[in-house]
Amino acid sequence: MKRHLISAADLTRDDAVLILDTAEEMARVADRPIKKLPTLRGRTVCNLFFEDSTRTRISFEAAEKRLSADVINFAAKGSSVSKGESLKDTAQTLEAMGVDAVVIRHSASGAPYRLATSGWIDAPVINAGDGTHQHPTQALLDAFTMRRRLIGPDAGLGQDLGGKRITLVGDVLHSRVARSNVDLLHTLGAEVTLVAPPTLVPVGVETWPCEVSYDLDSVLPKSDAVMMLRVQRERMNAAFFPTEREYSRRYGLDGHRMARMPEHALVMHPGPMVRGMEITAEVADSERCTVVEQVTNGVSVRMAVLYLLLGGNEPAVTHPRTEEK
Repeated sequence: MKRHLISAADLTRDDAVLILDTAEEMARVADRPIKKLPTLRGRTVCNLFFEDSTRTRISFEAAEKRLSADVINFAAKGSSVSKGESLKDTAQTLEAMGVDAVVIRHSASGAPYRLATSGWIDAPVINAGDGTHQHPTQALLDAFTMRRRLIGPDAGLGQDLGGKRITLVGDVLHSRVARSNVDLLHTLGAEVTLVAPPTLVPVGVETWPCEVSYDLDSVLPKSDAVMMLRVQRERMNAAFFPTEREYSRRYGLDGHRMARMPEHALVMHPGPMVRGMEITAEVADSERCTVVEQVTNGVSVRMAVLYLLLGGNEPAVTHPRTEEK
């Protein structure tokens, strides 16, 4: 493992499989009466969130506390950032306090990379989402969910997603989740297809390691997993499609479209979902939809990332009798 986790593209196949296998060990901890390991006792992790978040922030906080780390939660609102303090000044303040790792979410693409390479802070940096650029732990938890469902928790150990066909549908242009998933799934051997209106396909997508289609119905019958992406209106400065109804008719996933998918195929969504637009309530609440499972798996994957970056060389999960009760 490298010192930082900034982009899914930085991970080799062996890196990614190591994280997924470690996450399987961490997932077993969640089944215990006491869901805690002493691995990061005495370490301090700061969650540095310059952008609103619910799932990611709480997921990282849960992962840190299950590993017994001391947690500092920083939100830009109500801090000196609102008075004009720069990222450099904030980072140097954290360095002076002696934090051991920083989890950062920022609206500006490249902010985590800047923090990791600037010399402002001497601690591992984990990217929790930056602008429209990357969200590597989301891609890892998505891959973890796919491997568990399509191969199996035990059968999947040491395995990648070679030969699996994954379809990502929706607002690819503004989606850091789409970029991260394309990079990671390609590294893990999956065949990725993007489906979106032409206006929501990024310039230069032909250089990405994936196929592009504008016809959802033609792709569904050969997909092992279909991930619906949220239409990110907060990042849009123009009209990218005529109406919500038109978008839903052509690119929304409803019961009729789900019936065209193979029986084993999964329906995924990084959340939050806009029910009735990109996905109907019927599909979102079906057994094939893994949205809640993805949230659960996110804690295990983030525990694995924190452990591998900070935990040293000890076994990830020690024998129950040696653990703190």
